[in-house]
Amino acid sequence: MAKVIFIGAGPGAVDLMTLRGAHLLKSADVILYDALTDPGFKELAPHARWIHVGKRGFCDSTAQTTITAMLLKHAKELGSTGVVVRLKGGDPSIFGRLEEELTALLAAGAPCEVVPGVTAALAAAASIQRPLTRRGRGRSVCLTTAMTHQGPLQGGPQRNADTEVFYMAGRHLSALSHKLLAAGWAATTPVAVVSRAGCLDALHSDHEVQTLWQASVLHTGRPTVVMVGAGAASLHQGEHVAAVAAASAPPLEDKITSPLLST
Repeated sequence: MAKVIFIGAGPGAVDLMTLRGAHLLKSADVILYDALTDPGFKELAPHARWIHVGKRGFCDSTAQTTITAMLLKHAKELGSTGVVVRLKGGDPSIFGRLEEELTALLAAGAPCEVVPGVTAALAAAASIQRPLTRRGRGRSVCLTTAMTHQGPLQGGPQRNADTEVFYMAGRHLSALSHKLLAAGWAATTPVAVVSRAGCLDALHSDHEVQTLWQASVLHTGRPTVVMVGAGAASLHQGEHVAAVAAASAPPLEDKITSPLLST
């Protein structure tokens, strides 16, 4: 069977793909690519057969069983000298249905390789210059999808980390606002919304949890990432939060409890 390579295309622009991904893409005989893949990628492998298998928010999408069957079909037809590429938006391991496809291929005996890519959360944070982790107050990040095969926001979001990032949230911003409040997030918690992160037409808006619904006007219908908490705060907001924390902290000597350290 042909080797099947899963390559992360990144979040938008062609030059956000890794060098390894670009090199391996050129070797492909057949490429099954996602809906949001930039057309410019075809210039890297002009002689390959490109097959669109896009998935967009569980609607107007190629069925997962069909995609898996196509991967197996082309891997068998090309034989041991061929290369099949599954080109996935962002990173294959982050909400990319990698498990289903990889499991089926390995069970059939197809050799596989996975090449990581830049996921949308990282591209969104970079585009608006918001560090997702902040020293002393942003030590954890949680990636969550706002959409599942059962519908939007199943079970509701929780407070799992200092920074929460929600994928596929563009159609559910109002509902997400309500559920964040119900999960215990303060109404004034910073929220940053970025749609089409990594693309030339990316859009960004800042909100609070209580006003997140306002982002619907700008971002509805576009692939959208929502950042909540420490990593969503602007640098100015972050400095203010740090200053308040420092002012309210006890003096250094009050923190020393070990007899060995206090001598």
